[in-house]
Amino acid sequence: MLSLPSSPAPVAALLASAPVVLAPMEDVTDAPFRRVARALGAALCVTEFVRAEQLIARSALARRKATLAADDRPTAIQIYGADPTLLMEAAVIAAEARPAFIDINCGCWVPRVARSGAGAGWLRDPAAMVAMARRVVAAVDLPVTVKTRIGWGPESDMPIVDLARRLEDAGVAALTIHCRTAQMGHRGAADWRWARDARAAVAIPVIVNGDVRTADDAVRALADTGCAGVMIGRAAIDHPWIFGEARARLAGERVAPPSDADRLSVYRTLLAANIAARGPRPGVAVTRRHLGLLGPVVGPALRGPLCAAATPAAAFDLIDAHLATIPPGSAGGGEVRATAFVAP
Repeated sequence: MLSLPSSPAPVAALLASAPVVLAPMEDVTDAPFRRVARALGAALCVTEFVRAEQLIARSALARRKATLAADDRPTAIQIYGADPTLLMEAAVIAAEARPAFIDINCGCWVPRVARSGAGAGWLRDPAAMVAMARRVVAAVDLPVTVKTRIGWGPESDMPIVDLARRLEDAGVAALTIHCRTAQMGHRGAADWRWARDARAAVAIPVIVNGDVRTADDAVRALADTGCAGVMIGRAAIDHPWIFGEARARLAGERVAPPSDADRLSVYRTLLAANIAARGPRPGVAVTRRHLGLLGPVVGPALRGPLCAAATPAAAFDLIDAHLATIPPGSAGGGEVRATAFVAP
């Protein structure tokens, strides 16, 4: 297990050992999903973002998001908000969980977040963003990182390279760059060249993010940009095996894709974890967002029945009945063993 960092330098060490990172995703990268992703190769994870005001109020939601179990490490806690003072206070509270580092969300483009000045809203005023980051860095004894986009608006006004230098000067320990503008949302193609240019301008680690859909994409993103890490978000929702696949590619190896039995087993594991964490009916409901885990063969057969299953017993019965139809040792779509990747 990686040691918990106490200064900015270990962020580089974390990425040297675990360059393929699970991105923070609201309503996705909770503790049960992180545990599944970690077992499949995601050695370094980031929590869902936690609103500063909720952390300060120590709300039930914030406590759930920011609690890190002993086997949920190394994991960073991501915070967001529009008020620098509240972000400072939230960072101090987040630090109590001793995460690997504290990440500030300056990249969420969703209107309800960005219009308030939080998330990518900070890109409208880069000077204020840098000043905020400096205050958060000074408030805690853990590394502070920033996840952001390449700019707010048109490509002609792209502050990311200069912004990277200024954030480094403010004491930020690493920078994750989603290579789209805030106004693009998820539209258009991510341009990894911006991460490459920012990486060349600073000494701190830069992590490239955006349009990393396959293990080969992850390898190519690292090679094309020279970044210290690559962060994977949406592709991991339906295919968390991407982390083990990418780690294998980086080691010059390949692993077979998951079998149908693997897919069912991972969905079953996640279902059980969500039920334990949230209660029976909410656990069943929240796991449905991961029906894509079942793949192109099993998915069409079970999607409808699992959406209709309202109780744990009904959901488990469907999964177990389908598992029973798969011959032992059957490769299905190709086998990948349930290797528990351990962070070095």
